[in-house]
Amino acid sequence: MEKYFITVLDEDMTWGFSEICTICRVDHELVFEMVNEGVLTPEGSSPETWRFNAVAIKRIQVTCRLQHDLGVNLPGAALALDLLEELEELRSRLRQIT
Repeated sequence: MEKYFITVLDEDMTWGFSEICTICRVDHELVFEMVNEGVLTPEGSSPETWRFNAVAIKRIQVTCRLQHDLGVNLPGAALALDLLEELEELRSRLRQIT
């Protein structure tokens, strides 16, 4: 029987560099590359002071799926994430006016 772990996220919480890697089960290098590519925009000026929110966790998970399932590179994943978020925003606006 497989075991699954569920993490409940508080939207107001933030996590440090090592914590975000542990939560998302990714290595430090990948998160560092995601920051350099603009996939993630942590608060703080260096890895020692970086703080990530719940949106970062979602972005890491989606990026990993895009890379694993579709073979998308990191710049492509950054673009796809931006477009997906824009689409979500437009759908939200449309629901408000209809």
